[in-house]
Amino acid sequence: MLLSLPALHLQTSKHHPLFQLPHGRLGPWCSPTGSPAPLSCETGCGVGSWILVCWLLVPTQVSLLSMEEDIDTRKINNSFLRDHSYATEADIISTVEFNHTGELLATGDKGGRVVIFQREQESKNQVHRRGEYNVYSTFQSHEPEFDYLKSLEIEEKINKIRWLPQQNAAYFLLSTNDKTVKLWKVSERDKRPEGYNLKDEEGRLRDPATITTLRVPVLRPMDLMVEATPRRVFANAHTYHINSISVNSDYETYMSADDLRINLWNFEITNQSFNIVDIKPANMEELTEVITAAEFHPHHCNTFVYSSSKGTIRLCDMRASALCDRHTKFFEEPEDPSNRSFFSEIISSISDVKFSHSGRYIMTRDYLTVKVWDLNMENRPIETYQVHDYLRSKLCSLYENDCIFDKFECVWNGSDSVIMTGSYNNFFRMFDRNTKRDVTLEASRENSKPRAILKPRKVCVGGKRRKDEISVDSLDFSKKILHTAWHPSENIIAVAATNNLYIFQDKVN
Repeated sequence: MLLSLPALHLQTSKHHPLFQLPHGRLGPWCSPTGSPAPLSCETGCGVGSWILVCWLLVPTQVSLLSMEEDIDTRKINNSFLRDHSYATEADIISTVEFNHTGELLATGDKGGRVVIFQREQESKNQVHRRGEYNVYSTFQSHEPEFDYLKSLEIEEKINKIRWLPQQNAAYFLLSTNDKTVKLWKVSERDKRPEGYNLKDEEGRLRDPATITTLRVPVLRPMDLMVEATPRRVFANAHTYHINSISVNSDYETYMSADDLRINLWNFEITNQSFNIVDIKPANMEELTEVITAAEFHPHHCNTFVYSSSKGTIRLCDMRASALCDRHTKFFEEPEDPSNRSFFSEIISSISDVKFSHSGRYIMTRDYLTVKVWDLNMENRPIETYQVHDYLRSKLCSLYENDCIFDKFECVWNGSDSVIMTGSYNNFFRMFDRNTKRDVTLEASRENSKPRAILKPRKVCVGGKRRKDEISVDSLDFSKKILHTAWHPSENIIAVAATNNLYIFQDKVN
Protein backbone atom coordinates (compact mmCIF):
# COMPACT_ATOMS: atom_id res chain seq x y z
CA MET A 1 0.00 0.00 0.00
CA LEU A 2 1.24 3.41 -0.78
CA LEU A 3 0.35 6.66 0.86
CA SER A 4 1.47 10.26 0.52
CA LEU A 5 1.82 12.31 3.67
CA PRO A 6 4.14 15.37 4.88
CA ALA A 7 12.61 17.49 15.65
CA LEU A 8 15.02 18.52 16.60
CA HIS A 9 17.20 20.66 14.46
CA LEU A 10 20.47 21.70 16.07
CA GLN A 11 21.72 24.69 14.18
CA THR A 12 25.45 24.84 14.55
CA SER A 13 28.52 25.01 12.40
CA LYS A 14 29.14 21.61 10.85
CA HIS A 15 32.73 21.70 11.95
CA HIS A 16 32.12 22.78 15.52
CA PRO A 17 31.66 19.95 18.02
CA LEU A 18 29.55 21.91 20.51
CA PHE A 19 25.78 22.12 20.68
CA GLN A 20 24.00 25.41 20.28
CA LEU A 21 20.37 26.11 21.09
CA PRO A 22 19.16 29.17 19.18
CA HIS A 23 15.53 29.95 19.97
CA GLY A 24 15.12 26.71 21.84
CA ARG A 25 15.76 24.66 18.73
CA LEU A 26 18.19 21.77 18.60
CA GLY A 27 19.69 20.51 15.39
CA PRO A 28 21.51 17.78 13.59
CA TRP A 29 24.00 17.15 16.35
CA CYS A 30 21.35 16.23 18.88
CA SER A 31 20.24 13.12 17.19
CA PRO A 32 22.43 11.95 14.39
CA THR A 33 20.76 8.85 13.20
CA GLY A 34 22.00 6.36 10.77
CA SER A 35 20.44 5.55 7.58
CA PRO A 36 20.15 1.88 6.92
CA ALA A 37 21.26 0.60 3.61
CA PRO A 38 20.75 -2.90 2.38
CA LEU A 39 23.18 -5.68 3.05
CA SER A 40 23.56 -8.65 0.81
CA CYS A 41 21.56 -11.71 1.78
CA GLU A 42 20.56 -15.01 0.35
CA THR A 43 17.21 -15.75 -1.20
CA GLY A 44 15.04 -17.78 1.08
CA CYS A 45 16.28 -15.93 4.14
CA GLY A 46 14.90 -17.09 7.45
CA VAL A 47 12.71 -14.02 7.76
CA GLY A 48 10.50 -15.37 4.98
CA SER A 49 9.16 -14.13 1.66
CA TRP A 50 7.07 -10.96 1.45
CA ILE A 51 4.53 -9.69 -1.05
CA LEU A 52 3.16 -6.21 -1.70
CA VAL A 53 -0.48 -6.17 -0.64
CA CYS A 54 -1.26 -2.68 -1.93
CA TRP A 55 -0.24 0.92 -1.59
CA LEU A 56 -2.12 4.13 -0.84
CA LEU A 57 -1.63 7.66 -2.01
CA VAL A 58 -3.42 10.43 -0.14
CA PRO A 59 -2.56 13.76 -1.76
CA THR A 60 -3.32 17.08 -0.14
CA GLN A 61 -6.33 17.69 -2.35
CA VAL A 62 -8.06 14.59 -1.01
CA SER A 63 -6.79 14.18 2.51
CA LEU A 64 -8.78 17.11 3.92
CA LEU A 65 -12.14 16.00 2.53
CA SER A 66 -14.76 15.57 5.22
CA MET A 67 -16.16 12.09 5.63
CA GLU A 68 -19.59 13.77 5.33
CA GLU A 69 -18.98 14.74 1.72
CA ASP A 70 -20.43 12.85 -1.21
CA ILE A 71 -17.01 11.58 -2.23
CA ASP A 72 -16.35 8.28 -0.48
CA THR A 73 -12.83 8.82 0.77
CA ARG A 74 -12.79 5.33 2.22
CA LYS A 75 -12.46 3.99 -1.33
CA ILE A 76 -9.29 5.87 -2.16
CA ASN A 77 -6.77 3.18 -3.07
CA ASN A 78 -3.94 2.44 -5.43
CA SER A 79 -6.04 3.35 -8.44
CA PHE A 80 -6.48 6.94 -7.28
CA LEU A 81 -4.09 9.73 -8.31
CA ARG A 82 -0.86 7.89 -8.93
CA ASP A 83 1.01 10.89 -10.26
CA HIS A 84 3.93 11.83 -8.00
CA SER A 85 3.51 15.46 -9.08
CA TYR A 86 0.64 15.72 -6.57
CA ALA A 87 3.03 15.16 -3.69
CA THR A 88 4.21 18.19 -1.76
CA GLU A 89 6.49 18.66 1.23
CA ALA A 90 3.40 18.58 3.46
CA ASP A 91 2.54 15.09 2.18
CA ILE A 92 5.74 13.45 3.44
CA ILE A 93 4.96 10.80 6.06
CA SER A 94 6.49 11.55 9.45
CA THR A 95 5.14 8.68 11.58
CA VAL A 96 3.36 5.32 11.21
CA GLU A 97 1.63 3.34 13.97
CA PHE A 98 -0.65 0.28 14.20
CA ASN A 99 -3.25 0.20 16.97
CA HIS A 100 -3.20 -2.61 19.55
CA THR A 101 -5.32 -4.97 17.45
CA GLY A 102 -3.75 -4.12 14.12
CA GLU A 103 -7.15 -3.36 12.59
CA LEU A 104 -6.27 0.32 12.25
CA LEU A 105 -3.11 1.98 10.97
CA ALA A 106 -2.46 5.67 11.55
CA THR A 107 -0.04 7.89 9.67
CA GLY A 108 0.96 11.47 10.34
CA ASP A 109 2.53 13.86 7.86
CA LYS A 110 4.45 17.11 7.73
CA GLY A 111 1.23 18.97 6.93
CA GLY A 112 -0.19 18.15 10.37
CA ARG A 113 -2.71 15.64 9.05
CA VAL A 114 -3.55 12.23 10.47
CA VAL A 115 -4.83 9.57 8.08
CA ILE A 116 -6.26 6.36 9.56
CA PHE A 117 -6.59 3.18 7.52
CA GLN A 118 -8.87 0.29 8.38
CA ARG A 119 -8.18 -3.31 7.50
CA GLU A 120 -10.52 -4.91 4.99
CA GLN A 121 -12.71 -7.64 6.44
CA GLU A 122 -11.62 -11.01 5.09
CA SER A 123 -14.28 -13.06 3.33
CA LYS A 124 -14.34 -16.50 1.78
CA ASN A 125 -14.74 -14.96 -1.66
CA GLN A 126 -11.88 -12.48 -1.23
CA VAL A 127 -9.10 -14.32 0.56
CA HIS A 128 -6.58 -12.41 -1.54
CA ARG A 129 -7.58 -9.18 0.23
CA ARG A 130 -6.00 -10.35 3.47
CA GLY A 131 -3.95 -7.54 4.93
CA GLU A 132 -5.39 -4.83 2.69
CA TYR A 133 -6.17 -1.44 4.23
CA ASN A 134 -8.38 1.40 3.03
CA VAL A 135 -8.84 4.98 4.21
CA TYR A 136 -11.04 5.10 7.32
CA SER A 137 -10.72 8.69 8.53
CA THR A 138 -8.69 11.80 7.80
CA PHE A 139 -8.41 14.91 9.96
CA GLN A 140 -6.20 17.92 10.55
CA SER A 141 -4.47 17.33 13.88
CA HIS A 142 -2.14 20.33 14.16
CA GLU A 143 -1.90 23.75 12.52
CA PRO A 144 1.22 25.92 12.09
CA GLU A 145 1.71 28.36 14.95
CA PHE A 146 4.03 31.21 15.85
CA ASP A 147 5.54 31.90 19.26
CA TYR A 148 5.65 35.70 19.42
CA LEU A 149 7.69 35.77 22.62
CA LYS A 150 10.52 33.74 21.09
CA SER A 151 9.94 34.71 17.46
CA LEU A 152 9.78 31.03 16.68
CA GLU A 153 7.68 29.23 14.11
CA ILE A 154 6.08 26.00 15.35
CA GLU A 155 5.63 23.50 12.56
CA GLU A 156 2.44 21.49 12.19
CA LYS A 157 4.41 18.30 11.40
CA ILE A 158 3.22 15.23 13.34
CA ASN A 159 6.25 13.82 15.17
CA LYS A 160 4.62 10.79 16.82
CA ILE A 161 1.29 8.98 17.08
CA ARG A 162 0.44 6.55 19.89
CA TRP A 163 -2.79 4.56 20.22
CA LEU A 164 -4.58 3.88 23.48
CA PRO A 165 -6.13 0.42 24.02
CA GLN A 166 -9.73 0.34 22.87
CA GLN A 167 -12.19 0.36 25.79
CA ASN A 168 -15.46 0.90 23.90
CA ALA A 169 -16.70 1.47 20.38
CA ALA A 170 -14.54 4.58 19.96
CA TYR A 171 -10.80 4.76 19.32
CA PHE A 172 -8.38 7.13 21.07
CA LEU A 173 -4.93 8.23 19.95
CA LEU A 174 -2.28 10.76 20.93
CA SER A 175 -0.59 12.92 18.31
CA THR A 176 2.13 15.49 18.83
CA ASN A 177 4.04 18.13 16.93
CA ASP A 178 7.07 19.96 18.34
CA LYS A 179 5.20 21.59 21.23
CA THR A 180 1.65 20.31 21.72
CA VAL A 181 0.20 16.85 22.39
CA LYS A 182 -3.46 16.19 21.55
CA LEU A 183 -5.77 13.34 22.51
CA TRP A 184 -8.20 12.47 19.71
CA LYS A 185 -11.40 10.42 19.81
CA VAL A 186 -12.34 8.66 16.57
CA SER A 187 -15.91 7.34 16.52
CA GLU A 188 -18.52 6.15 14.06
CA ARG A 189 -22.05 7.48 13.66
CA ASP A 190 -24.68 5.73 11.56
CA LYS A 191 -27.85 7.14 13.17
CA ARG A 192 -29.18 10.67 13.61
CA PRO A 193 -31.92 11.94 15.95
CA GLU A 194 -35.11 13.31 14.44
CA GLY A 195 -38.30 14.75 15.89
CA TYR A 196 -37.02 17.58 18.07
CA ASN A 197 -39.70 19.66 19.79
CA LEU A 198 -37.90 23.01 19.89
CA LYS A 199 -36.29 22.76 16.44
CA ASP A 200 -37.74 22.30 12.98
CA GLU A 201 -36.44 19.77 10.46
CA GLU A 202 -33.76 22.22 9.27
CA GLY A 203 -32.45 22.80 12.79
CA ARG A 204 -33.91 26.29 13.32
CA LEU A 205 -35.44 27.14 16.71
CA ARG A 206 -39.22 27.18 16.81
CA ASP A 207 -41.39 29.65 18.70
CA PRO A 208 -42.45 27.84 21.91
CA ALA A 209 -45.88 29.47 21.62
CA THR A 210 -46.54 27.54 18.41
CA ILE A 211 -45.81 24.16 19.98
CA THR A 212 -49.10 22.43 20.83
CA THR A 213 -47.96 18.80 21.01
CA LEU A 214 -44.86 17.02 22.20
CA ARG A 215 -43.01 14.45 20.13
CA VAL A 216 -40.66 11.70 21.20
CA PRO A 217 -37.35 12.02 19.26
CA VAL A 218 -36.31 8.92 17.35
CA LEU A 219 -33.04 7.71 15.81
CA ARG A 220 -33.03 7.26 12.04
CA PRO A 221 -30.39 5.34 10.03
CA MET A 222 -27.91 7.43 8.05
CA ASP A 223 -24.78 6.87 6.00
CA LEU A 224 -21.81 5.89 8.13
CA MET A 225 -19.80 8.91 9.22
CA VAL A 226 -16.46 8.77 11.02
CA GLU A 227 -15.82 11.71 13.34
CA ALA A 228 -12.52 12.76 14.89
CA THR A 229 -12.83 15.12 17.85
CA PRO A 230 -10.05 16.53 20.08
CA ARG A 231 -10.75 15.53 23.69
CA ARG A 232 -7.64 16.94 25.39
CA VAL A 233 -4.90 19.41 24.44
CA PHE A 234 -1.65 19.20 26.43
CA ALA A 235 0.36 22.35 25.69
CA ASN A 236 2.90 24.82 27.07
CA ALA A 237 5.08 22.27 28.87
CA HIS A 238 8.09 21.94 26.57
CA THR A 239 10.77 24.51 25.83
CA TYR A 240 12.41 22.31 23.21
CA HIS A 241 11.02 20.03 20.54
CA ILE A 242 9.08 16.94 21.52
CA ASN A 243 10.68 13.82 20.03
CA SER A 244 8.77 11.04 21.84
CA ILE A 245 5.48 10.25 23.51
CA SER A 246 4.73 6.96 25.26
CA VAL A 247 1.55 5.66 26.91
CA ASN A 248 2.07 4.04 30.29
CA SER A 249 0.84 0.51 31.01
CA ASP A 250 -1.53 1.91 33.66
CA TYR A 251 -3.34 3.74 30.81
CA GLU A 252 -3.84 6.70 33.12
CA THR A 253 -0.59 8.51 32.35
CA TYR A 254 1.79 9.10 29.47
CA MET A 255 5.11 10.86 29.04
CA SER A 256 6.41 13.34 26.52
CA ALA A 257 10.13 13.86 25.95
CA ASP A 258 11.98 16.74 24.37
CA ASP A 259 15.70 17.29 23.96
CA LEU A 260 16.43 18.06 27.61
CA ARG A 261 13.38 17.08 29.66
CA ILE A 262 10.78 14.35 30.09
CA ASN A 263 7.32 15.19 31.48
CA LEU A 264 4.70 12.87 32.96
CA TRP A 265 1.04 13.65 32.22
CA ASN A 266 -2.29 12.40 33.49
CA PHE A 267 -4.85 11.99 30.71
CA GLU A 268 -7.45 13.91 32.73
CA ILE A 269 -5.23 16.91 33.55
CA THR A 270 -4.15 19.24 30.75
CA ASN A 271 -2.91 22.30 32.62
CA GLN A 272 0.00 20.69 34.48
CA SER A 273 2.57 17.94 34.11
CA PHE A 274 5.28 16.49 36.33
CA ASN A 275 8.90 16.80 35.27
CA ILE A 276 10.58 13.42 35.80
CA VAL A 277 13.87 13.95 33.91
CA ASP A 278 15.82 17.16 33.46
CA ILE A 279 19.32 17.05 31.97
CA LYS A 280 19.60 20.75 31.22
CA PRO A 281 22.89 22.07 32.66
CA ALA A 282 23.03 25.32 34.59
CA ASN A 283 25.31 26.70 31.90
CA MET A 284 24.13 25.78 28.40
CA GLU A 285 27.71 26.00 27.15
CA GLU A 286 28.35 22.82 29.13
CA LEU A 287 25.69 20.88 27.22
CA THR A 288 27.21 17.63 25.95
CA GLU A 289 24.21 15.43 25.15
CA VAL A 290 20.49 15.55 24.49
CA ILE A 291 17.60 13.12 24.85
CA THR A 292 16.74 11.44 21.54
CA ALA A 293 13.96 8.95 22.43
CA ALA A 294 12.03 7.64 25.44
CA GLU A 295 9.58 4.82 26.12
CA PHE A 296 7.69 3.24 29.01
CA HIS A 297 8.14 -0.42 29.92
CA PRO A 298 5.25 -2.43 28.40
CA HIS A 299 4.26 -4.04 31.73
CA HIS A 300 5.79 -2.09 34.65
CA CYS A 301 4.23 1.36 34.99
CA ASN A 302 7.11 2.66 37.12
CA THR A 303 9.90 1.90 34.62
CA PHE A 304 10.99 3.73 31.48
CA VAL A 305 14.10 4.19 29.35
CA TYR A 306 15.52 7.09 27.41
CA SER A 307 18.42 7.30 24.98
CA SER A 308 20.88 10.08 24.30
CA SER A 309 22.95 11.53 21.50
CA LYS A 310 26.03 9.99 23.15
CA GLY A 311 24.80 6.48 22.40
CA THR A 312 23.81 5.68 25.98
CA ILE A 313 20.55 4.28 27.40
CA ARG A 314 19.27 4.98 30.89
CA LEU A 315 16.70 2.85 32.67
CA CYS A 316 14.82 4.80 35.34
CA ASP A 317 12.48 3.74 38.16
CA MET A 318 9.95 6.36 39.25
CA ARG A 319 9.64 4.67 42.64
CA ALA A 320 13.22 5.65 43.51
CA SER A 321 12.68 9.42 43.51
CA ALA A 322 10.33 12.07 42.22
CA LEU A 323 12.94 13.43 39.81
CA CYS A 324 14.73 10.60 38.07
CA ASP A 325 18.09 12.36 37.90
CA ARG A 326 19.80 9.14 38.92
CA HIS A 327 19.23 6.21 36.63
CA THR A 328 18.70 2.67 37.86
CA LYS A 329 20.69 1.11 35.04
CA PHE A 330 23.06 2.56 32.46
CA PHE A 331 23.64 0.80 29.14
CA GLU A 332 26.69 1.70 27.10
CA GLU A 333 29.03 -0.20 24.83
CA PRO A 334 32.71 0.79 25.07
CA GLU A 335 34.00 2.22 21.81
CA ASP A 336 36.58 0.30 19.84
CA PRO A 337 39.61 2.64 19.64
CA SER A 338 40.51 1.23 16.24
CA ASN A 339 37.22 2.52 14.81
CA ARG A 340 37.55 5.99 16.32
CA SER A 341 37.05 8.78 13.78
CA PHE A 342 35.75 12.32 13.38
CA PHE A 343 32.25 10.91 12.87
CA SER A 344 32.24 8.52 15.83
CA GLU A 345 30.14 10.71 18.11
CA ILE A 346 27.62 11.47 15.38
CA ILE A 347 27.02 7.91 14.23
CA SER A 348 26.84 6.61 17.81
CA SER A 349 23.82 8.79 18.58
CA ILE A 350 20.71 6.66 19.15
CA SER A 351 17.73 7.64 17.01
CA ASP A 352 15.16 5.18 18.38
CA VAL A 353 14.70 2.94 21.42
CA LYS A 354 12.01 0.24 21.76
CA PHE A 355 11.15 -2.24 24.49
CA SER A 356 10.41 -5.76 23.29
CA HIS A 357 6.82 -6.91 23.76
CA SER A 358 8.01 -9.21 26.55
CA GLY A 359 9.73 -6.31 28.33
CA ARG A 360 12.97 -8.28 28.68
CA TYR A 361 14.97 -6.56 25.94
CA ILE A 362 15.64 -3.09 24.56
CA MET A 363 16.35 -2.41 20.90
CA THR A 364 18.26 0.69 19.84
CA ARG A 365 19.10 2.12 16.45
CA ASP A 366 22.14 4.22 15.66
CA TYR A 367 23.40 5.27 12.25
CA LEU A 368 25.02 2.02 11.18
CA THR A 369 23.64 -0.65 13.51
CA VAL A 370 20.68 -2.07 15.40
CA LYS A 371 21.47 -3.40 18.86
CA VAL A 372 19.52 -5.59 21.25
CA TRP A 373 20.21 -5.17 24.97
CA ASP A 374 19.26 -7.48 27.82
CA LEU A 375 17.92 -5.54 30.82
CA ASN A 376 20.14 -7.70 33.02
CA MET A 377 23.39 -6.85 31.21
CA GLU A 378 24.49 -3.24 30.98
CA ASN A 379 28.05 -3.41 29.68
CA ARG A 380 27.35 -4.49 26.10
CA PRO A 381 24.48 -5.50 23.79
CA ILE A 382 23.70 -9.18 23.37
CA GLU A 383 23.12 -8.73 19.63
CA THR A 384 24.47 -6.26 17.08
CA TYR A 385 23.22 -6.14 13.48
CA GLN A 386 25.05 -4.17 10.79
CA VAL A 387 22.45 -2.29 8.79
CA HIS A 388 24.75 -0.82 6.15
CA ASP A 389 28.33 -1.15 7.20
CA TYR A 390 29.46 -0.45 3.64
CA LEU A 391 28.60 3.22 4.20
CA ARG A 392 31.54 3.69 6.58
CA SER A 393 33.67 4.74 3.64
CA LYS A 394 31.09 7.34 2.63
CA LEU A 395 30.57 9.07 5.97
CA CYS A 396 32.30 12.22 4.74
CA SER A 397 29.91 12.75 1.82
CA LEU A 398 26.94 11.73 4.01
CA TYR A 399 28.05 14.39 6.47
CA GLU A 400 28.27 17.02 3.76
CA ASN A 401 24.72 16.36 2.52
CA ASP A 402 23.36 16.04 6.11
CA CYS A 403 22.21 12.45 5.57
CA ILE A 404 24.35 11.40 8.51
CA PHE A 405 21.79 13.16 10.74
CA ASP A 406 18.80 11.14 9.45
CA LYS A 407 16.71 9.57 12.21
CA PHE A 408 15.77 5.98 11.46
CA GLU A 409 13.30 4.01 13.53
CA CYS A 410 13.26 0.30 14.36
CA VAL A 411 10.43 -2.10 15.24
CA TRP A 412 9.90 -5.61 16.65
CA ASN A 413 7.58 -8.19 15.18
CA GLY A 414 4.80 -9.53 17.42
CA SER A 415 6.89 -12.36 18.86
CA ASP A 416 10.14 -10.35 19.27
CA SER A 417 11.91 -12.81 16.95
CA VAL A 418 12.46 -10.46 14.00
CA ILE A 419 13.45 -6.79 13.91
CA MET A 420 13.08 -4.32 11.08
CA THR A 421 14.59 -0.96 10.26
CA GLY A 422 14.96 1.30 7.22
CA SER A 423 17.73 2.33 4.88
CA TYR A 424 18.49 4.41 1.80
CA ASN A 425 17.36 3.79 -1.77
CA ASN A 426 13.94 2.84 -0.31
CA PHE A 427 15.50 -0.32 1.15
CA PHE A 428 14.49 -1.77 4.48
CA ARG A 429 16.18 -4.51 6.45
CA MET A 430 14.91 -7.48 8.46
CA PHE A 431 16.97 -9.53 10.90
CA ASP A 432 15.87 -12.92 12.24
CA ARG A 433 17.17 -13.21 15.81
CA ASN A 434 16.85 -17.00 15.88
CA THR A 435 18.48 -17.98 12.59
CA LYS A 436 20.75 -14.89 12.37
CA ARG A 437 19.67 -14.50 8.74
CA ASP A 438 18.86 -11.12 7.24
CA VAL A 439 17.19 -9.78 4.13
CA THR A 440 17.09 -6.48 2.27
CA LEU A 441 13.85 -5.54 0.51
CA GLU A 442 12.84 -2.52 -1.53
CA ALA A 443 9.67 -0.46 -1.15
CA SER A 444 9.17 0.74 -4.70
CA ARG A 445 6.05 0.60 -6.82
CA GLU A 446 8.17 0.67 -9.97
CA ASN A 447 9.65 -2.70 -9.02
CA SER A 448 6.62 -4.23 -7.29
CA LYS A 449 3.27 -5.35 -8.60
CA PRO A 450 0.43 -6.14 -6.19
CA ARG A 451 0.66 -9.71 -4.86
CA ALA A 452 4.15 -10.12 -6.38
CA ILE A 453 6.88 -11.63 -4.23
CA LEU A 454 9.55 -9.10 -3.26
CA LYS A 455 13.02 -10.02 -4.45
CA PRO A 456 15.85 -9.66 -1.96
CA ARG A 457 18.23 -6.86 -2.94
CA LYS A 458 22.00 -6.93 -2.71
CA VAL A 459 24.55 -4.15 -2.52
CA CYS A 460 28.07 -4.65 -3.82
CA VAL A 461 31.10 -2.66 -2.75
CA GLY A 462 33.70 -2.28 -5.51
CA GLY A 463 34.76 -5.01 -7.91
CA LYS A 464 32.45 -6.64 -10.39
CA ARG A 465 28.73 -6.15 -10.00
CA ARG A 466 26.39 -9.00 -10.68
CA LYS A 467 23.20 -8.55 -12.65
CA ASP A 468 20.89 -8.48 -9.63
CA GLU A 469 23.14 -6.30 -7.48
CA ILE A 470 23.27 -2.55 -7.01
CA SER A 471 26.49 -0.66 -6.49
CA VAL A 472 26.92 1.33 -3.30
CA ASP A 473 27.79 4.31 -5.51
CA SER A 474 24.37 4.05 -7.18
CA LEU A 475 22.30 4.31 -4.00
CA ASP A 476 19.80 7.16 -3.95
CA PHE A 477 20.22 8.89 -0.60
CA SER A 478 17.17 11.09 -1.18
CA LYS A 479 14.98 7.99 -0.93
CA LYS A 480 15.01 6.76 2.64
CA ILE A 481 12.84 4.56 4.84
CA LEU A 482 12.68 6.40 8.16
CA HIS A 483 9.35 5.13 9.54
CA THR A 484 8.05 1.56 9.70
CA ALA A 485 5.47 -0.36 11.73
CA TRP A 486 4.76 -4.04 12.34
CA HIS A 487 1.30 -5.53 12.96
CA PRO A 488 1.13 -6.57 16.66
CA SER A 489 0.14 -10.18 15.97
CA GLU A 490 0.57 -10.92 12.25
CA ASN A 491 3.31 -10.63 9.66
CA ILE A 492 1.97 -7.45 8.10
CA ILE A 493 4.24 -4.42 7.88
CA ALA A 494 3.78 -0.79 6.92
CA VAL A 495 6.70 1.03 5.31
CA ALA A 496 6.72 4.78 4.71
CA ALA A 497 8.82 5.92 1.76
CA THR A 498 8.74 9.74 1.63
CA ASN A 499 5.16 10.39 0.45
CA ASN A 500 4.19 6.75 -0.10
CA LEU A 501 2.95 4.09 2.29
CA TYR A 502 3.39 0.44 1.37
CA ILE A 503 1.71 -2.49 3.10
CA PHE A 504 3.48 -5.86 2.82
CA GLN A 505 2.59 -9.28 4.21
CA ASP A 506 4.40 -12.57 4.36
CA LYS A 507 3.73 -14.99 1.55
CA VAL A 508 0.94 -17.41 2.43
CA ASN A 509 1.25 -20.81 0.83
